[in-house]
Amino acid sequence: MNKNLWLLAGTQGLFFTNNVVFIAINGLVGLSLAPLGWMATLPVMGYVLGGALATPLVAITQHRWGRKASFMVGLVVALVSALVAAWAVSIHSFWLLVAATVVAGYYSANAQLYRFAAAELAAPPQRERAVSLVLAGGLIGAIAGPNLAKYTREAMTTPFVGAYLSLAVVAVIAMALLAFMHFPPPPAAKAGADNGRPLREIMRQPVFIVATAGAALGYGVMNLLMAATPLAMQVCGYPFDDAALVLEWHVIGMFAPGFFTGNLIRRFGALPIMAVGVVLNLACILIALSGVDLHQFLIALFLLGVGWNFLFTGSTTLSLQAYRPEEKDRAQAAINFFVLATMAMTSFASGALVTTQGWTWLNIGSLLPVAVLGLSLAWLAHTRRAAQNPA
Repeated sequence: MNKNLWLLAGTQGLFFTNNVVFIAINGLVGLSLAPLGWMATLPVMGYVLGGALATPLVAITQHRWGRKASFMVGLVVALVSALVAAWAVSIHSFWLLVAATVVAGYYSANAQLYRFAAAELAAPPQRERAVSLVLAGGLIGAIAGPNLAKYTREAMTTPFVGAYLSLAVVAVIAMALLAFMHFPPPPAAKAGADNGRPLREIMRQPVFIVATAGAALGYGVMNLLMAATPLAMQVCGYPFDDAALVLEWHVIGMFAPGFFTGNLIRRFGALPIMAVGVVLNLACILIALSGVDLHQFLIALFLLGVGWNFLFTGSTTLSLQAYRPEEKDRAQAAINFFVLATMAMTSFASGALVTTQGWTWLNIGSLLPVAVLGLSLAWLAHTRRAAQNPA
């Protein structure tokens, strides 16, 4: 871990502080302002949908301006969108809040690239550990996010305005960290230079398909259940502080394994670690289906977080095998588009399902993407064995 990686881990932690606060409050604020109950998670969906829509633009800014300038623009957007969201809540404007979260998605699309930047800041033999350890910076979000939401939601006259204003401060702190970071300069464009394969060809590779599916579906299942948890717990009569505690342990589960996931991937390979992530997701769903006591919410969400870590870190590492250095901007943008688009769909489905069908059917529905993930890993493992041992 060099200085730049430590600073990037801190910036990653602040990004997930932003995300956890959004998850903790956006559904509840949406529920209080939305014209209809099923629209409660539209502000959550707006955030990730905005990120999906911003991925092509982020790819362009990353290619033309480099990592640092593009990341800084993302943080400026985070600052402005947090202030607009605070204003929207203060004037009780649901649609302005949704618009603010859509704009904030540009920040998310930028920050989703922190993990890829980590691989560029370390020597090739240490890329897995660099990715894993920078993701572990999300532990900052695990501790700061729920507590920030808890202690700032009543800080102003209108509930939750203070929480959004605190995110503006988080963005400023992240800018300060980024100012001290140095990234490898983007390669100079040369006339007639090979720009790599077309994106369509990159995306047809089995390794790209499975890496993208692991990242997108792993994030999708996690987001589906995490975004619904505060609403489900409110329906069950739990106070906001209990929901914040569950989210805190969930995010700890997401990032604490980052201190050793990279070593596990180096020892056992990405596919076996991703398979463990699938098993943990299944265990989460089974525990959630077993009851709605506080400890069941807490254990299920903790296992969901660990499963996400194994799937997301493994998928990121696996994706590095799918593209060449000159292809990274478009390949990474494509991966993030599928991740964010899946998150957008699950954010909407989360609120719609939990408010119309209930917590039980939401979990039963989550079994389908988990099964697809397991089958995709088995398919890639079979494909590789067949390639190594042709008949």
